Amino acid sequence: MSILSQPWVIFLLIGLVAGFLASLVVGGGGLISCLLSGVIGAFVGGFLFHALGISLGIGNPLVVEIIQATVGAIVVVILARAIA
Repeated sequence: MSILSQPWVIFLLIGLVAGFLASLVVGGGGLISCLLSGVIGAFVGGFLFHALGISLGIGNPLVVEIIQATVGAIVVVILARAIA
């Protein structure tokens, strides 16, 4: 694995973990739906936290990313269900 591909793998793993955690909260499907909701949720959560000025005050950036992505994934799943 090259140095250039490592951030992508980490990003996908964060998305997978966030999607899994979101599926525990709101219910969900399989591996692909967890990955998709987590990856989209990472963008949504990062945007929401930044736009609302929310700072978690946690020193570990990986934990912050997982929390933000999980919150974003929950929002994405709830909105998708409301639209469908």
